[in-house]
Amino acid sequence: MKKIFIMLSFVMGVVVLASNYLVQFQINYYGLEEILTYGAFSYPVAFLITDLANRSYGKLIARKIVYIGFIIGIAFTLFFSTNFADLISVRIAIGSGTAFLVAQLLDVQIFDQLRKKRWFVAPLTSSLIGSTIDTFLFFSISFYATGIPWVTLSLGDLAVKVLVALLMLIPFRLLLGTLKTSKA
Repeated sequence: MKKIFIMLSFVMGVVVLASNYLVQFQINYYGLEEILTYGAFSYPVAFLITDLANRSYGKLIARKIVYIGFIIGIAFTLFFSTNFADLISVRIAIGSGTAFLVAQLLDVQIFDQLRKKRWFVAPLTSSLIGSTIDTFLFFSISFYATGIPWVTLSLGDLAVKVLVALLMLIPFRLLLGTLKTSKA
């Protein structure tokens, strides 16, 4: 289990780094530049990691993965993608850290309370609520009063996160058996 714990924590940090980097780039196709960034596609994987850990090992381990993933992700973000001369870049790091911790810890708690329901209820509900909180915290902290259309970007981002949360149910179900066998 220790190897899986370290791997999930590291992957969580990489997801945070990738998402923090990708959120800086709007999708410039099909008129989506005002409503969507590339970060919307990578970040929902963080909820998959948290939910898998929670289901397989419990909320205490899931919380530890959130904290370690947060430290790795923020360290990576500060080192690789934060330009300290650019206020928006610094705000992205602050917004990301705040939104990540609040949303992921909320996800862990909601998932834990719903764990006895049908297999898809806990990951879907916790991911949808966590994604909503994360999206609006992140975009308001990072882009409020910058001239960037953060409200429309956050709505587009959330729409993609909802779609990806639905799609993440497939790997959740498939990987769940893999992690449970590793637990023994």
